[in-house]
Amino acid sequence: MKCPVCDYDDTKVVDSRVAADGLSIRRRRECLKCSFRFSTFEEVEILDLAVIKRDGSRENYSREKISRGLRRALEKRPISEVDFRKLINLIEKDIQALRRDEVQAEEIGEIVLKHLKDFDQVAYIRFASVYRSFVDAQSFKNELNQIIKNIKD
Repeated sequence: MKCPVCDYDDTKVVDSRVAADGLSIRRRRECLKCSFRFSTFEEVEILDLAVIKRDGSRENYSREKISRGLRRALEKRPISEVDFRKLINLIEKDIQALRRDEVQAEEIGEIVLKHLKDFDQVAYIRFASVYRSFVDAQSFKNELNQIIKNIKD
């Protein structure tokens, strides 16, 4: 790990603990050259997962792609960066639980929707409207009615 101040390439770990999201490790580090202290976060990364898109093509799994879609859905919503990272980690945990090296894009989309529904209902509707390609106001209304029904139950 390089020091962000002097760019020296050797640091020592001073302290490690579970981060606030409960799904990553926070490490306190110190540069061995300039003694600057800084924090890093260590998270699980999904490797070697192919996503099969609707057209049949394959691409490597990308956390960034899910993150971009979620940020759009959560735009102007009152969420913290910690909660956002926790949401991403929970989604990836469910993807990993599938224990496969190929996953349909639709499966990933449904996992995202499942977590968004509990996390933020406005973001859920925003994401669903794009993901499920609502074609008219009636499609939108039907999805809203499902959420309202689930709240009442």
